[in-house]
Amino acid sequence: MRIGEITANSLLKPDYYRVKFYAPEIAAKAKPGQFVHVRIEEGSSHILRRPFSIHDTAPDGSVTVVYKVVGSGTRRLAELRPGDVCDLLGPLGTSYTPPPAGAVPVMVAGGYGSAAMYMLTRRMPVTGIALIGARSEADVILEDRYRAAGCRVIVATNDGSMGEKGFVTALAEQVIREHAGEKLFFYGCGPHPMLMALAKIMKDHALPGELSLDHLMCCGVGACFGCVVKVAADTPEGWTYARACKDGPVFDISRIWLEN
Repeated sequence: MRIGEITANSLLKPDYYRVKFYAPEIAAKAKPGQFVHVRIEEGSSHILRRPFSIHDTAPDGSVTVVYKVVGSGTRRLAELRPGDVCDLLGPLGTSYTPPPAGAVPVMVAGGYGSAAMYMLTRRMPVTGIALIGARSEADVILEDRYRAAGCRVIVATNDGSMGEKGFVTALAEQVIREHAGEKLFFYGCGPHPMLMALAKIMKDHALPGELSLDHLMCCGVGACFGCVVKVAADTPEGWTYARACKDGPVFDISRIWLEN
């Protein structure tokens, strides 16, 4: 456990916030794709910690998280101000790895999955392509930060209110066609159905990459087995269970299990 004092907690756009914690031990160790387990307040009614992907870190010891207000816990977090303190556990989980030499990195983000992959773009040796998908323009976040990081950004919304109309996975297929014959390496984070659709596309085209299988987590350290996901394995069934918090959340595409 490491105490994290809030130094900023600002509205990013309606329902979305960016909170910055002073947590130098975590900031020094955090890698792209990892998360922190946050206890909103000591002694409050919010007993369970909540997992949040690490959006970014900085040399000043800050750890930044982007979150959406969806329930009482995140609503209370949005009310906290600089000087308030949360208990942070982290950095936790596995991380994304750098793309192979010569490969074009393609980041595929659904919803606020885009918050989880931003640090990856900052630490990669080359700039890549960011595909950002959401239900509507109201849920598209951080596309400006990806552009500022040098990425080519393409947006898709289900209702067509911003960018191209349709699912972000259609953008992935578009990029594969545009870069036929080139070396691509995919990264994904977002809702489970989106990730499974992306995994099928990657496997169909024999493309390498890594997906973050975010899941509801209780303990965050692999003790409770409350966040298990199916992964490919050498078993009679062809799969086994893995803990999203400890064995993941980032898994190589070779370990992604697709239901028949």
